[in-house]
Formats: sequence, C-alpha cells, structure tokens
Amino acid sequence: IFLLGLSPLNGHFTKMEMTKTETQRPYTQVLGRLRRVGLRPTRQRLALAKLLFEGPDRHVTAEILHGEARAASIQVSLATVYNTLHQFTAAGLLREIVVDSQRSYFDTNMTDHHHFFFEGSGELKDIPGDQVVVAGLPAPPPGMAVKRVDIVVRVESEEIFFNNN
Repeated sequence: IFLLGLSPLNGHFTKMEMTKTETQRPYTQVLGRLRRVGLRPTRQRLALAKLLFEGPDRHVTAEILHGEARAASIQVSLATVYNTLHQFTAAGLLREIVVDSQRSYFDTNMTDHHHFFFEGSGELKDIPGDQVVVAGLPAPPPGMAVKRVDIVVRVESEEIFFNNN
C-alpha cells in the first residue's frame, strides 16, 4: 500500500510504503482470531484478546490480566476475565496450566512445550517440547486417547532447597 505524505523537511510530497499490518485497524488481528474459532467478538472479548495476543507469548493469571485491563481503562469484572479465559481455552486459543489447587496460568503459546514453575516467584518459563522425553506412559483407560502430556517442573533456589532438606 502506498500513501503520499508531505515531508516536513522539504515540503514536497513523497511516496511512503506501508505494510498491510501497519494500515489495519487496531482490532483486526484479534477480531479475525476470535471469528476463526467461532467466538462472538464482544467488546470485552476483543479488549482482553488484544491484551493477551498482541505481543510475545506469555503466561497470565486472571488476576494479572484483570490488572492489565484496569490499567488500560477497560471496564471488566474479574469474573468476566475468568469466563473469557476459559472460553478462549475451550476454543483452543489458550492452554491452561494448573500449578496448584489455588492457581492457574493461561498460556498463549500453543506449541508443544512444558514449563518450569519457580516456587519462590510464581513465574512460569517455557521448556521446549523436544527437551523433555516421557517414557513408560501408561495406556489410557478403555475408550480414551491421550490428548496431551503437560509437565510442570517445580524449581526453587538451591540455597532454599538445601537449607530445607
């Protein structure tokens, strides 16, 4: 796409090339993503999807995303954030990583991978799928198939580990 622009230096019109993504409306990418998985693009879903998916892959809790929404002046309740994260997960846009009975993270990286969970900070870090080998996986119950194996490797600083053991 070419646009004509007035140069501030010499006052002449110059031809500027812009890529398609530079000329798209702010919600074009997330709108398409929601529509592809059959989710109705409500105002709140679009706003939360923009926070989640525009940028690098990441791990968020509902509370983290709710805080980001409030900081961006997006009026949304924590319950709506939880519901939206679960809808995105059911639609295949996110993976839920349960680290304990009180805490779940939602991962925007849908590739085959696992996680380190840092006990002290609560941070998750990706482990490439080819760096973990699972051996001796039991056969699933009759009529069931293994969908995915998620491994969370829990780590803490050596100082804390050795002082507690």
